[in-house]
Amino acid sequence: MTETVGRRERKKAQTRKALADAALRLFLERGYDKVGVRDVAEEADVSVTTLFKHFPSKEALVFDEDGDVEAALVSAVRDRAPGQSVLHSLREHFVETRATRRSGDPAVIAHRTLVRETPELVEYWDRMWRRHEFALAAAIAAEAGAPEGDLRSAALARFVMDTASLIRGQEDQRRAMLDLFALIEAGFGDTQA
Repeated sequence: MTETVGRRERKKAQTRKALADAALRLFLERGYDKVGVRDVAEEADVSVTTLFKHFPSKEALVFDEDGDVEAALVSAVRDRAPGQSVLHSLREHFVETRATRRSGDPAVIAHRTLVRETPELVEYWDRMWRRHEFALAAAIAAEAGAPEGDLRSAALARFVMDTASLIRGQEDQRRAMLDLFALIEAGFGDTQA
């Protein structure tokens, strides 16, 4: 039974990746507005129904790691090392995942350009990033024993999430990220939760 579940999950992951890869390739070749979900499904050799089982919208095809990003943010808070503060754990997570990105990689540049030049994708990205912010705020509040909707937790999550956009264009993104987290720590203190 475990092998069957493992095989099924691997197949789902392969289909999801094939769809995301096909979508990105077509969007870059033809332009986002000139490609429909049917085109993407055909390119990945699946039905449109299958596409929508994996992705709720055309925009979501461009952000295939959405769920993993959110899960990793929450995990950085919940699964941090004993005695490590929430802020230090988030700093490590953001330095590793945001400040050391392959900014010179042509595939990364092409993806970023596609998103920036497509209003629907900019809007989707903003909604996605704010949804991650709310999930992060809830995790911070839970770790602090604060009530749901805690303003301090929400503010900390907002400032942390905004570091990713603030370091864009900086020559040394790692240094910029560390400097921003030093500012956040100065404002919030070295919060254990």
